Amino acid sequence: MIEMSIGAFVLFALIDVAIVVGAVYLITRSTMEKFRREQTNRADNIIAVANENSRTIELEAKDKALKFIHDAEAEIMRRRQEVTREEERLTKRRTDLDHRMERLEQREQALNKRQSAIDRRLNEIDKAYSQQIVELQRIAQMSIDEARTVVLAEAEKEGRADMARIIRSIEAEARSEGEKRAREIIADAIQRAASEHVSEITTSVVPLHNEEMKGRIVGRNGRNIRAFEQAAGVDVIVDDTPEAVTVSCFDPVRREVARRALDRLILDGRIHPAHIEKILNEEQRLVDKDIEQAGDQAAFDANVAGLHPEVLKILGRLKYRTSYGQNQLSHAVEVSKLAAVIASELGADLEVCKAGALLHDLGKAMDHNTEGTHAMIGAEFARRHGVNMKVVNCIASHHHEVEQETVEAVIVESADAISGARPGARREDLEQYIKRLRALEEIANSFKGVSQSYAIQAGREVRIMVRPEDIDDLGATRLARDIAKKVEETMQYPGQIKVTVIRETRAVDFAK
Repeated sequence: MIEMSIGAFVLFALIDVAIVVGAVYLITRSTMEKFRREQTNRADNIIAVANENSRTIELEAKDKALKFIHDAEAEIMRRRQEVTREEERLTKRRTDLDHRMERLEQREQALNKRQSAIDRRLNEIDKAYSQQIVELQRIAQMSIDEARTVVLAEAEKEGRADMARIIRSIEAEARSEGEKRAREIIADAIQRAASEHVSEITTSVVPLHNEEMKGRIVGRNGRNIRAFEQAAGVDVIVDDTPEAVTVSCFDPVRREVARRALDRLILDGRIHPAHIEKILNEEQRLVDKDIEQAGDQAAFDANVAGLHPEVLKILGRLKYRTSYGQNQLSHAVEVSKLAAVIASELGADLEVCKAGALLHDLGKAMDHNTEGTHAMIGAEFARRHGVNMKVVNCIASHHHEVEQETVEAVIVESADAISGARPGARREDLEQYIKRLRALEEIANSFKGVSQSYAIQAGREVRIMVRPEDIDDLGATRLARDIAKKVEETMQYPGQIKVTVIRETRAVDFAK
């Protein structure tokens, strides 16, 4: 029974499984069939849409192709029309060129005929010119070269005359305008500078209270004067000058130290070698201090800053140096002020002008113991101590020993001349005065055609008499200019020198 129950149970189980499998198969088949039908329908729809789109695209492509063909045909037609017009234009131009070539050929033929006629005419002219030249040479009795020389000489003479007239006219106009403008600038500069100092002389004469002091200065057997001269480096001249002795030395600073020391010794009364040396040392220190203060004060008065202390010290030594009686330190300050005014009027570099003018005579404080001119000595010293190179050029070129590289150098030279030429600023000794006058007359007499010359107005003017048969009126103008130029190049003088050339024609006859 139990075995039958198990067999029946297994059978029923197998039947259930078979039923379930059959049911699953049927369901799956039905589902697959339905899915297949759906996919088939979807594919048919896609194909139908694709066919519709392809027909639409095909129609659009056909339309575009037709439109492209139509545009191409229109463009081809337009190009054909343009080519046709261009061919017509080229044909017309070719025709015009053919006509032009025909005209050119005709003109060329005409020109060839005219050229032949011209050539024949030129041959005739050359032949006639040769005959005329031969005839002219026969009549004039001179060759072509001789005639050319005469004509060139006449042309040169006329050209020189015209040139002299033009030069005289231009010089007169320039002088009129230039003198007017220069006079305004110089007058304004002098007025604004307003220098108070006049001609000074650094004296080396020491006054005495009485004649007995001369003996004390000399000392027993000349002991005191020898000690003083050896310690001070000066010469003491004791002569017949009443109540005075003279201190002589080429170094103005040493001379000043000796003068001060001798004054103190005379006042003190104790004149012997030991005391002399002590007083000289003290006065040397005082003079050195005065020199430093003088240099600083000069730079302050001229409003020039940034100078090296050694430059200021050398500048201060100019306090004891004079030129033609004019104190050189005061002159340097005055020139600096004048240069500043002129530079401000002309728009030049104010600082360079002031410094160059203040230091332009720096070498005069050293030229007694250094070889060279004071301009070159001062320029070299300033260069070694870091002074601006433009300022160095102003110092070196103010007497034209080197080329003036800037307008500031010209201004410094002009201010120096103004200060030196100012009335009462300088004086000359008789010997230098006579030498300058003689040099002026010698320069004038060195020119051809000069018969006599006279330096007048204290050397401010030179008058030249010329021989009228050697110098004409226009030549007199050139001669005055040449003499003035040579005076500028060969002489040094304050202010300006007027050159006057006088040509006088005299007619002389005798009644018999």
